[in-house]
Amino acid sequence: MTPRRQQTLAHSVWTDGIGFITGADVRVYFHAAAPDHGIRFLRTDVPGSKAIPARIEYAIPRERRTAISMDGVTVELTEHVMAALAGLEIDNCLVELNAAEPPGCDGSSQAFVEALLKGGVVEQDAYCSQIAVGRSLVVSGKDSRVEAEPTQGGKLVIGYSLDYGPDSPIPAQSRTFEITRETFINEIAFARTFILEEEIEALRALGYGKRTKASDLLIFGRNGVVGNEIRAADECARHKILDCLGDFALSGTTLSGRFQAVRSGHQMNREMVRTLLSQQNAVAIENRAA
Repeated sequence: MTPRRQQTLAHSVWTDGIGFITGADVRVYFHAAAPDHGIRFLRTDVPGSKAIPARIEYAIPRERRTAISMDGVTVELTEHVMAALAGLEIDNCLVELNAAEPPGCDGSSQAFVEALLKGGVVEQDAYCSQIAVGRSLVVSGKDSRVEAEPTQGGKLVIGYSLDYGPDSPIPAQSRTFEITRETFINEIAFARTFILEEEIEALRALGYGKRTKASDLLIFGRNGVVGNEIRAADECARHKILDCLGDFALSGTTLSGRFQAVRSGHQMNREMVRTLLSQQNAVAIENRAA
């Protein structure tokens, strides 16, 4: 893997919106941070709380999303922010928010990417730590799995395949991308969260998404997308790649390898990170300041 200098923002930026889970009005700031700071989330609505490192050891059990927690303070739905930062190769950033979750925006990483691009990216006097997949490994469940294998030239490749059966309104689809800054911005960042219409009422009964509208994400009904339009025929697969990138960023390193996911979700993505970090198949490369 070619050594890469760590990067942070040139200046602070922000964006706002409504939280998908809580329905709160949320503003999120992105601030520059020192080398080796990593990505951390700070909730300003909890006085005296500390910034939570966005690392796998701080991830807690959650369905349908990824959350991190420390000292009783939790930040939900981190994956879209993490994907934006990872996709833009921003290694050090303090993410400051005034609620328990970032704004949902349109269910993608697009709003975060647009804000971060306005902030600008600068190199720092330290190099990224890197992990290359050294041999093949698999994390699997009943009908899902994530596979990892080595790649040449320090590339990160993520593929995703989904097939919910012939009766699902979500068509079977698959897509694979070599993850670069340009590919993320142009091909992945816009891909939105998706859900079945029949799942909506059950989630709202649990208190989720009470202010979320059909135009805020992709809702699939029996006759297709409800109250919205798809941005790409394989937008669902692209969004799953976005989720993988955000979850894999909890490794706190620059990853090299080919990852292929089949019907995996956040829980399995996190398990792949834990497995990768604990296995001798991973080749850790530590780079220091020049």
